[in-house]
Amino acid sequence: MISIYQFFGFVLAFTVSLLSTPFVIKFAKKFGFVDHPNHRKVHKNPKPLIGGLSIVLGATAGILYLKPFYNYLVPVMAGGAIILILGMIDDKYDLKPKWKILGQLIAASIVVFSGVKINFFIIPFTGERIELGIFSYIIAIIWIIAITNAINLIDGLDGLSAGISAIALSSILVLSIINEQMFVISITVILIGSILGFLPYNFYPSKIFLGDTGALFLGYCIAVISILGLYKSVTIFSLGLPIIALAVPIFDTIFAIIRRFLNKQKISAADRAHLHHKLLDMGFSHRATVLIIYGIGASFGVSAILFTRATLWLSIIFMIALLILFQLLAEIIGLIGNHKPLLNTINKILHFRAPLKDKNN
Repeated sequence: MISIYQFFGFVLAFTVSLLSTPFVIKFAKKFGFVDHPNHRKVHKNPKPLIGGLSIVLGATAGILYLKPFYNYLVPVMAGGAIILILGMIDDKYDLKPKWKILGQLIAASIVVFSGVKINFFIIPFTGERIELGIFSYIIAIIWIIAITNAINLIDGLDGLSAGISAIALSSILVLSIINEQMFVISITVILIGSILGFLPYNFYPSKIFLGDTGALFLGYCIAVISILGLYKSVTIFSLGLPIIALAVPIFDTIFAIIRRFLNKQKISAADRAHLHHKLLDMGFSHRATVLIIYGIGASFGVSAILFTRATLWLSIIFMIALLILFQLLAEIIGLIGNHKPLLNTINKILHFRAPLKDKNN
């Protein structure tokens, strides 16, 4: 359970984030950290960026109060500092993707080579332990970079990225409470408090954007925390827990890569075909779109928690069902353009069976 000290840490992080945001807004405007509208963006007027700085201030206050002990806290914070600086530079000067990836690679490498990685997993049924060796480093680095960018890619509407991050962290919090991961509980509680303190200024109509400063930082934190907190019992299927909890940003990113590949575009090319764009195109309002995606994120977060209580076979069925569900959602909304393999297959099956039914009658 959450201790009284962790609760006070939450309150402190919330308060510092809430009270510091107006000052961050003034700072952003004064020094030119401003996002200007274009054909891809939803907002019509320039908005201050680096809202993530408020979250960092809140989280820092919470950490100084709780003083959570962890062997790898220094390298984790060093990586976070690099991500924060990278985000601020990008918000100011709009870095090329290769430089952003390089910065993320450096940050991820500092954390992973300090010891934050998955060394092995266990094969279900047989109980055989598979040592990952050098792949433990590769998998962890890829995971950190992927989640960092996934959170950043969904940051397209007021309050969307911050809210989804809070929902995902809430799922991780419950899972870490179940596994009695005290350090993860402390850090997660602090981050949730910081995000909630920032959201009143970021939710539609927003006064400030999260910016790459915040989106990259939250993505990095979630990626590292998920490695620390979700793998007390490392089986193949427990590897799916963070994927389920972070289903919205992960699958939106995967479908963006597939979509751009099929359209013969660069993977790093920006487009207006993400989940939030498609919901807006369907006629949902800005606020309704964000709330719908919150609902989807919360549903998958609850699913991740239920997943831990299921039997092995039920977990397999559950995972397959979730993959099919998200594929159907993607095809119906149009996240991969006009490519609809699953819907076309279902349509062929239905048309194939219809004549047989008529013939027998």
